[in-house]
Amino acid sequence: MRCILFLSLFLFSGLINFAQEQCPLIPKPLEAVKTNEGFVLNKYTGLIVDVPELKDAGTYLQQQLLRLKQLPVGRASSSKNTIRLSIKKTSKADESYELIIAKEGITVTGNSLAGVTNGVSSLLQLIVLQKTENGDLHLSGWKIKDAPAYGWRGFMLDESRHFMGKEKVKQLLDWMALYKLNRFHWHLTDEPGWRIEIKRYPKLALLGGLGNYTNPTAAAAYYTQEDIEELVHYAALRNITVIPEIDMPGHATAANRAYPQYSGGGNTQHPDFTFDPGNERTYGYLTNILREVNVLFPSGMLHLGGDEVSFGTDKWLQNEGIKKLMQQHAIKDLKGVEHYFMERMADSVFSMHARLLAWDEMADLNLPKDKTIIFWWRHDKPGQLKMALDKGYRTVICPRLPYYFDFVQDSAHRMGRKWGKGFASLPDVYNYKVTTVVTDKRQQAQVLGIQANLWTETVTNLNRMDYMVFPRIAALAEAAWTKNELKNYDAFTVRLKEQLPLYRADDIYFYNPFNPAEIPEPVFFRKDTRNLSAQEN
Repeated sequence: MRCILFLSLFLFSGLINFAQEQCPLIPKPLEAVKTNEGFVLNKYTGLIVDVPELKDAGTYLQQQLLRLKQLPVGRASSSKNTIRLSIKKTSKADESYELIIAKEGITVTGNSLAGVTNGVSSLLQLIVLQKTENGDLHLSGWKIKDAPAYGWRGFMLDESRHFMGKEKVKQLLDWMALYKLNRFHWHLTDEPGWRIEIKRYPKLALLGGLGNYTNPTAAAAYYTQEDIEELVHYAALRNITVIPEIDMPGHATAANRAYPQYSGGGNTQHPDFTFDPGNERTYGYLTNILREVNVLFPSGMLHLGGDEVSFGTDKWLQNEGIKKLMQQHAIKDLKGVEHYFMERMADSVFSMHARLLAWDEMADLNLPKDKTIIFWWRHDKPGQLKMALDKGYRTVICPRLPYYFDFVQDSAHRMGRKWGKGFASLPDVYNYKVTTVVTDKRQQAQVLGIQANLWTETVTNLNRMDYMVFPRIAALAEAAWTKNELKNYDAFTVRLKEQLPLYRADDIYFYNPFNPAEIPEPVFFRKDTRNLSAQEN
């Protein structure tokens, strides 16, 4: 009897340990229970899409299975050996999902297309972590219930300073999707280069697209409108919304190189840095640009930058148009001119039925709270975040430390930003908590989510981009998706180790935090590459 009791306890204990085995997914799901019933995925597996609105999720799954595992999954001819995508009959259209992998088949259920696509992304990650044997892929049994902590889980790529190209952006979008990041903020214009075709003003791309941060004579590089449409659709299949940034009134050097009649001047370090607020035609010109951009990006969101304008306003007080503007509108100083400009452009954005997005400098203005989103980036200016929240603005948290990925991730790294002892290590990215900077529970509801930004002054090639993004993008994903009480850095690193072979398989030149010497830091220095000031974006 004692032996039977001991055996029963042993088996029961084994079942508990089996069920509690850590799910390998990044980001960590809300609930995940391992079962003893796995599924064999093979060329005979069929796909069932219950409703037409899930067609895109089905297409995404089929395309990725073929690309990642060479498995051609077609429409199911029976109810056996299937992957079923379903949507719940509920009015709650959130991003939650349920994923069940059982002997009979796989089911992904959500409250919306976004939720089902998230479930598909989790399924794909479990699939790529497994090796195919004789054409079969043996998946462990799982029952997963999951939902994100934040609705905005973003990544920004600056392609003005160095252009990465369509195929690299697609690869980035693939990994964003696998990690359930859902906002791609695309910084397409700045001082070194203008990277988007505007048909009404072709010189913006042809002349403004010349050069980059380290080589001002480089050939023009930009995305055609056809490229944009392709990438926006590619992202949408993966539940990623693309938000374009057309920076103004500062960071306008490339645009002013193409159409100097709209320049407000600059200085030696930042030539032709601003658009001209004193020229009435400037507003029509920029509005025409934004109209074309708004049509290309169905997100209904336009990011206008609005940061660091004072870097290049040296000539504004000598500008007769600006002096006249200040007299007519009783504007006391150049900050007031800057605000006047942004209010005018905000009206243009709102007239297109789009929302205005801007960096935290624009929290100074009193724009419509339901149409404006503020991005808090200056970690050393918490008062700016408090102002935005006190005014009722919805806010995205993307502080330079730890979410500017051009900061190095190891103290030994030689290229990239490092302010004293300050840099963006993997644990810093992972452990960041919004609640430490937004302590008021009512205002925490105004925080849409978290975003990392990759500025590319020191990201001169594709290897360098990989090195700065991976594996920190995985830590970012878990910081944005997983509830704080479920996060554990040590457990995360166990799962992260399993991801490294996937990076290698996708030809990603990543930083290995477990063996830093394995993959050398890609370093590129030029004598004329200027140093970044502590204030600059």
